[in-house]
Amino acid sequence: MSANYKCRLCADCDGAACAGELPGMGGVFDGKNFSLNVEGWKKILPLIPQEKLEEAQAQFSVERMRLAPITGAEENVGWPDEESFYAPFYEFAARCGLKLSVGDGCPDNKLLAGIAAVKKLSQAKDAAASNRAPDAATLSTPKKAAVFLKPYPQEKLLERAEWAIPVAEYIGVDIDSYNIVTMRNKVHLEKKTAAQLNELRRATKLPLVVKGVFTQESLGLIEELKPEVAYISNHGGRVETDIGSTAEFMLANIARIKKSAAAVWVDGGLRSKEDIAAALALGGKEVLLGRPMISSFLESVTKGSQRIFQPRPFWL
Repeated sequence: MSANYKCRLCADCDGAACAGELPGMGGVFDGKNFSLNVEGWKKILPLIPQEKLEEAQAQFSVERMRLAPITGAEENVGWPDEESFYAPFYEFAARCGLKLSVGDGCPDNKLLAGIAAVKKLSQAKDAAASNRAPDAATLSTPKKAAVFLKPYPQEKLLERAEWAIPVAEYIGVDIDSYNIVTMRNKVHLEKKTAAQLNELRRATKLPLVVKGVFTQESLGLIEELKPEVAYISNHGGRVETDIGSTAEFMLANIARIKKSAAAVWVDGGLRSKEDIAAALALGGKEVLLGRPMISSFLESVTKGSQRIFQPRPFWL
């Protein structure tokens, strides 16, 4: 495997080295929101009551953690192709104990490769169980994932949902990806109404996740729709949206969000056990990790294939 990755495997993943690099691991506005996300958790930590932090740390479980939806292995990660990336990457995440997410993109092979990778892991789990294999890591592999779709025109969105249903435990829509201007113009992404998202929920009969809650407009959508999950995210600082961090947005708006959504998920800049404790203490049900899992996976690959099966998550 070539090591020409776009991630520099920085000791501190704060967006400084890849500022503004798109495609790549960076973000828009010279990576401003990427950096603010990382800084935000440290900034709000003193504002959270100590007893809540201690309670979150005491109740911490890897069951509260999930891989963030990731696509663009070729463009953004520097992997040779999309199809060969997801199976080993998802297995790495699963062996770290994380639940899985599948992302969407253009062309369709990005979504389809992610779905296929979850199916492959599920089949491996079934085979291990039927053979009574003692491999605990394989047996703990998730059989399903949260599948996040881009806000395509409604007919196409529902078609993609049908592809996802066999592997989906949640169905989500990545509403903030509407702000990826090049993709919006290429495939006609659209702002979704509460009625359209509710149609998706009814069609799939799955819990609905609205990803990209980061603006006043998105808060209004959550209040009208009342989804099973509101997912606070600014796309890792990769889309043109409000300036700020997901940590500070969560602190300011969590009470309002929890009145309308059954659960709250959050990503963006989580880099330590303390960051995770802060997110859980604020009321997050799950935290999602993106870049830290990519860099850990790539590091394991560059140091030899055996390392893929011996991950050392930063939260352990």
